[in-house]
Amino acid sequence: MTLIAPSMLAADFLHLEKDVRMVNENADLFHLDIMDGTFVPNISYGFPVVEAIAKIAEKPLDAHLMIVNPEKYVDRCAKLGVSMLSFHLNATENPADVLDQIREAGMSPGLAINPDIPVESLFPYMEKCDYLLLMSVFAGFGGQKFIDTTYDRVAQLKREIVARGLDCLIQVDGGVSASNSAKLVECGADILVAGSAVFKSDDPAGVITAMKGE
Repeated sequence: MTLIAPSMLAADFLHLEKDVRMVNENADLFHLDIMDGTFVPNISYGFPVVEAIAKIAEKPLDAHLMIVNPEKYVDRCAKLGVSMLSFHLNATENPADVLDQIREAGMSPGLAINPDIPVESLFPYMEKCDYLLLMSVFAGFGGQKFIDTTYDRVAQLKREIVARGLDCLIQVDGGVSASNSAKLVECGADILVAGSAVFKSDDPAGVITAMKGE
């Protein structure tokens, strides 16, 4: 089953409750992009917004840390009720330790890489991850064009997961829409993150249904 995780970065922040309820009714996860302006050249939202979403969220919170030293914020994410927490491989000196820290805090650990980082760089950490996040655009801004080499990267990662007999899921984030979702799933993607394609649509629920292949 394909899981759809609308990226709240693209939500209408003047009417955030409406968009949260739409995700509750139609999608599987809340994808929360947290940026610090240092690891990526942009700043998104912080913990007060996550806390506000968490108050009425009925689906699990999936937080994606695009920040340096993510280990500093693991416990705080756990306290806010985050279920899944990912960070970037090159954002910390000891990724394995941070993955352990996330699991010990009661969350599912995930590891993310940008399109210019080889998929093989994830291999040493796969056994510690519940999911792996392949960015299909460069982290930092919403609304970017999907990078087509992502299909091969997903397929390569899927082959390695199968070869090792792991239950690790593959998440894809960036430029994902109903036009490429089926091919991504065919290549091995399990979780599709979509921001603009969902929230900028006249029919967000319909887009989610289409991405699920229903």
